[in-house]
Amino acid sequence: MTTEATLPSTSASPTARQVWTRARGIALALVVLLAGAIAIAVIRSDARHGELDPRSVDPNGSRAVAELLADRGVDTRVVTTLDEAATAAGPDTTLLVAVPDLLTRSQQSRLHDAFTDAGGRTVLVASGSASVERLAPGVTADPATSLDSTLSPDCDLPAARRAGTADTGGVRYTTTHLDADECYPSERLSTLLRIPADRGDGDTVVLGAPDILLNDRLDEQGNASLALQLLGSRPHLVWYLPSLSDASATGADDERGFFDLLPSGWLWGTLQLFFAAALAALWRARRLGPLVPEKLPVAIRASETAEGRARLYRKADARDRAANALRSTTRTRLAPLTGVPVTQAHTPEALIPALSAHLHGDGQDLHALLFGPPPSDDAALIALADRLDALEREVRRP
Repeated sequence: MTTEATLPSTSASPTARQVWTRARGIALALVVLLAGAIAIAVIRSDARHGELDPRSVDPNGSRAVAELLADRGVDTRVVTTLDEAATAAGPDTTLLVAVPDLLTRSQQSRLHDAFTDAGGRTVLVASGSASVERLAPGVTADPATSLDSTLSPDCDLPAARRAGTADTGGVRYTTTHLDADECYPSERLSTLLRIPADRGDGDTVVLGAPDILLNDRLDEQGNASLALQLLGSRPHLVWYLPSLSDASATGADDERGFFDLLPSGWLWGTLQLFFAAALAALWRARRLGPLVPEKLPVAIRASETAEGRARLYRKADARDRAANALRSTTRTRLAPLTGVPVTQAHTPEALIPALSAHLHGDGQDLHALLFGPPPSDDAALIALADRLDALEREVRRP
């Protein structure tokens, strides 16, 4: 009974263990990033729950100011559609728009047309450049927000003077209205504007930050006083919370793509992950440059190398390359035997005459054998190999 010796594997392909060892650092980093993104999303979604909603008792809700207004005889009604908000506009009504930037361009234009001649008050909370120029023409939002949250009135508006300092710091505004009340300035730009209507007793109030309306900030500074005066000047308060599900937001002029609906934070996060993946790929990729020869870990017989190369040629049906390799090797070995330098071994004008003189044979047959066209089939390739071998034996014969 005979046993065969098991030879160690000479494959250069990495094993599963090696792949895991190399990739576990990247995999761990991706898991940490994914877990962090999920945690941040959960925290942010919880923090924004019920924000500026007069029915919410969360820290960012506005239930407290609604209850104080109710004690003073002001009823608060929450609406979530543009049609309800436009219908409710009137001389005895204050319309508060909680997040004006959520409105589309057509919604902003319709809402402005609804309350322009209504004679009531409109309060825009933290209206940015995307909405303030349509809802309050003549007002421009500055790109840089206020660095200070607590500011002094520094204006003649009675409500602001009675309230004193308040947390209005946020979006800063400039206006072309000469009769506007510009209050709570931050670096010479106002964070609260009151713009009288052209006709009637109505006006528009642009508030740079929602802080004076939030449950957890209402008892600080003069926030409660300012909020009650701004929202309690009329017996009715309509609290408009814009909703993405509003049918009026699907106008033809306001169609949004998939990326328009994604929060900017997710887009930046995806871009950062892309750069991280590119850097990781660059780090782990094969280095560019010339090939570096390496010694094989084991000795391989020449016959095995020749057989493997022959199988590759056969698989690729590359008879021309195989024939060229056979002829080139033969010419290289024959040149020194006939007195021709190796550098001229592949030049027919130098090799063929010397070889003909050595063998006293026909130069044309030698030229066809050593420099002829590639064989047409496998049988012709085998015949070529046999003839080249016979030619070399004849040249070496004493």
